[in-house]
Amino acid sequence: MQVPALIVIDMQQGMASPAAGQRNNPQAEDNMARLLEAWRAAGAPVVHVRHVSRTPGSPFWPGQAGAEFQPRFEPLPHAHVVEKNVPDCFINTGLERWLHVRGITQLVMVGVSTNNSVEASARTAGNLGFATQVVADATFAFAKRDYAGHPRSADEVHWMALANLDGEYAQVVRTEEALAALEGSLRQTALDRMFGAR
Repeated sequence: MQVPALIVIDMQQGMASPAAGQRNNPQAEDNMARLLEAWRAAGAPVVHVRHVSRTPGSPFWPGQAGAEFQPRFEPLPHAHVVEKNVPDCFINTGLERWLHVRGITQLVMVGVSTNNSVEASARTAGNLGFATQVVADATFAFAKRDYAGHPRSADEVHWMALANLDGEYAQVVRTEEALAALEGSLRQTALDRMFGAR
């Protein structure tokens, strides 16, 4: 049984700014940190994704403080870092090849925002054949108006994005389920090695 890779999406300082707007899931960062700690403790693969804007003046423009990782999510020296210019972390980044070279077929995605980079990345992951989980309480979204001009709360945006993904491109889970699955995969991997399973 394979250990999945944890994909931490866009946990940059610009996402913590009040200027980003009204958001949901205030516990999301704590849950992300729990997952990151568990993956690191297990020696399991971790990928940190950083958005680098091509729009001058953006808080994610290279060299701006907003483009830097939040301290809790600063990559360790051996972690793989992906820099992207569009919401989807697979586009023009080499991430798909990096995963395939290591035989990784299972992904657990956390980060921000649920309806933008997380949803875009999970859709592509599913279409590429990766068994993908998105952790509902380790992601968050921002309030916005829908196409008809109606204001939608951050919760509404978040849950609709997850509904778009679940059962189509990914499986939506909670932090405790992701942690339990990691523990189960580690146990099975250890048994496979012990008994020489291939």
